[in-house]
Amino acid sequence: MAGAEKTVDVLLQQRFDDLTRAERQLANSLLENWPVSGLASITAVAQKAGVSTPTVARMVKKIGFSGFPEFQEALRRELEATISNPIAKHDRWAENAPDEHILNRFAETVVQNLRQTLLHIDAADFDRSCALLADRGRSIYIAGGRITYTLADYLFRHLQMLRPDVTLMPTGANVWPHHLMDMEDGDVLLLFDIRRYENELLKLAELAGEKGAEMILITDQWGSPVGKHVAHRFNCRIEVPSAWDSAASLLVVVETIIAEIQAATWQTTRERMADLEDLFDKTRLFRKFS
Repeated sequence: MAGAEKTVDVLLQQRFDDLTRAERQLANSLLENWPVSGLASITAVAQKAGVSTPTVARMVKKIGFSGFPEFQEALRRELEATISNPIAKHDRWAENAPDEHILNRFAETVVQNLRQTLLHIDAADFDRSCALLADRGRSIYIAGGRITYTLADYLFRHLQMLRPDVTLMPTGANVWPHHLMDMEDGDVLLLFDIRRYENELLKLAELAGEKGAEMILITDQWGSPVGKHVAHRFNCRIEVPSAWDSAASLLVVVETIIAEIQAATWQTTRERMADLEDLFDKTRLFRKFS
């Protein structure tokens, strides 16, 4: 298949403008309940979308597959990858482990992950997302999952130094209503969600969407279900020779966001950081060497 590095939904979205009206109707139907929606028979997929079976066959070829069976096989591989638990991931890597030292194998995989991540990020979309996060007329909310909460906290601590009105939403849906109550139309919610996607984050995105929030998602290469609610999404490669996924590419994206916002807002940010350094001195938070 052409473009094998890209997931099927990304291929659909990138070729969307090239599709006919009926093919776009089919694409929208598939993306509504991705990827399960594409695993039925070709007849059932066509009927659900309200199109003909030849339309299904033509569309999957347009996005790079030889036919519907290859299209479905790609979906099955993606679904298997997204639901893998740490034991299954470890066993898959262990069976194919090369002889080189783990330091080299791991580092090489991370480098490849980063290259693929940056290759598939749209620079204009990245700039728009940073502009939203830098806009002091909008309040910023940040949330993460069981593992990605550490990345959410990392981004929060830096943005808090760069601008006011930044909130790190605690884990647990029981406390979110207090923050959602203050969320206004046009505020920004940035979410982290990687495989095994968390139901609570999906619900948070749905509720924030009802409040009119602009949403940014940092996810993995397969894409969290949260993606259907957001305007801006960054897919980061996370697979490494380990039972756990790597956050390295996500962290690079986060640190680049921080760097861009700092550069874009330096005039106001410099004063804010100077005030913060003064407070650090007064509280003697950091050790001084004379």
